[in-house]
Amino acid sequence: MRISVLIALAAVLLSGVTAPAAGQETSERGSRDKSEHKTEGDRADKGEHGDKGEHGDKGERGDPAAREKAVTTSHSVTINGRSFAYRATAGTLTIRDDKGKPDASVFYVAYTTGEGGEASRRPLTFLYNGGPGSASIWLHMGSFGPVRVATASPEATAPAPYQLVPNADSLLDKTDLVFVDAIGTGYSKGLAKDEKGDKDKDDNPNKRFWGTDQDIDAFGRFIARYVTANKRWNSPKFLFGESYGTPRSAGLAKYLEEKGIALNGVVLLSSILNYGSRLPGIDNDYVNLLPTYAAIGWYHNKVANRPATLEPFLNEVRAFARGEYTVALAKGQDLTDAERDAVAQKLSRYTGLSVAYLKEANLRVSQPRFRKELLRDERRTLGRYDGRFEGIDADSAGENPETDPSDTAIRGAFTAAFNDYIERELRYTSDVPYATSAGAAIRDWDWKHAVRGSQRPVPLPIMISDLSEAMRTNPHLKVMSANGWFDLATPFFATEYDLAHLDIDPKLRGNLSFTYYPSGHMVYLNLEALRQFKADLAKFYDGAVK
Repeated sequence: MRISVLIALAAVLLSGVTAPAAGQETSERGSRDKSEHKTEGDRADKGEHGDKGEHGDKGERGDPAAREKAVTTSHSVTINGRSFAYRATAGTLTIRDDKGKPDASVFYVAYTTGEGGEASRRPLTFLYNGGPGSASIWLHMGSFGPVRVATASPEATAPAPYQLVPNADSLLDKTDLVFVDAIGTGYSKGLAKDEKGDKDKDDNPNKRFWGTDQDIDAFGRFIARYVTANKRWNSPKFLFGESYGTPRSAGLAKYLEEKGIALNGVVLLSSILNYGSRLPGIDNDYVNLLPTYAAIGWYHNKVANRPATLEPFLNEVRAFARGEYTVALAKGQDLTDAERDAVAQKLSRYTGLSVAYLKEANLRVSQPRFRKELLRDERRTLGRYDGRFEGIDADSAGENPETDPSDTAIRGAFTAAFNDYIERELRYTSDVPYATSAGAAIRDWDWKHAVRGSQRPVPLPIMISDLSEAMRTNPHLKVMSANGWFDLATPFFATEYDLAHLDIDPKLRGNLSFTYYPSGHMVYLNLEALRQFKADLAKFYDGAVK
């Protein structure tokens, strides 16, 4: 089966990747201002992704929406004192259904360096955000691309003009990068079906791809198309997902392995691998959030007798959370008054919340309540994605924050900077606006997931078994879990719990590593954390490519 899949995919190989050589001594900004502009027609001779003539043989000439498009420009960036020349390609690739007909047009931006045989063997990383229904703009413009948006994190970033700066912490010295937008976001879109009986729900072709397993299948087909179109089958391959991108990566690792695309590594940034743990009536969420509450209370100086360093303090809180606190919640209404008082006292010491408030909340403080309560006396709220950020509500008496200041503080900067960058520097234009999110996706999402051994799909993404199977099937697969101490959206303690239940052989446990940073969900917004994250990733890539 694997051989037949490879033969079928190899049959549609297109022209390869070409890029300027690395190591040239040029200035980053000066080189970008003098960028080389390649139009779609150039691709057949020298472009990044394929041959226009082959598209015509497959029928795209009669369907402009399915036609693959690419624009390539040349730039350079300095990393660790060395200048890397690279090519940026913004474009679309068409994925096809089982009948070979165009199914969706997927937008991406690829950054590649190296030429000839060097390029074909260079590591290749596919990066994406989550949502579900989020474009890749956040990772693209904030993390490890060759440029990034300057923000005032953890303060609110001032309005335009925004500053786009060369990224000295880019991963381009270790891997080529492909930022991919989920269907319905960015410029990615489902293609309408005109066959009888194939009418799309609500006449919205994007909805075909809005589901746990549908999304995994679409990303898997895109990756197969990309490596085929660019002759990258022999490149070491990595996945890099953030937030909902982590359950996608867990599913993709298994999916790709089954298709003959073995991965070298998976980076899980700010993970949520088991949505079932958040169902009402289950106390796991309160337990999982407690160490993050403690980290944020420590950051805002609300913890009594505040320790000088964070990590030993969090080790103590972890032990309390998985022990005494878990037992107390499990007792429910049978908890005695004395036990309730003792647990409330410890919770107050660890979080900075009052004993009275904790007892009124039955020792169970939801994430929105914590964000409203901790700084209530200062008339401030906290960010969900990053508890370092502070917001101001209309009053301090409410139950939940009005907004997420860690979102509103940066959204304008990322949106404006990307839209300016994609057209001004990457020379990519479109008749439709770039969709930073597909607002309807999370409402219409099909959350079910097919799990091996289960007679029917589980109702929510529970992805640990997928990742476990991928690691057992490919015993060389390396997995890195990256976490922000102050992330309330995907708390690190929940990730530790989930990954402790991979049930992998002791021989394989060394393939799993954890890193932690003084930041939130978007770890890279803290420049100190970004630098450390890059250093950790460099070691990870070196260990995964031998």
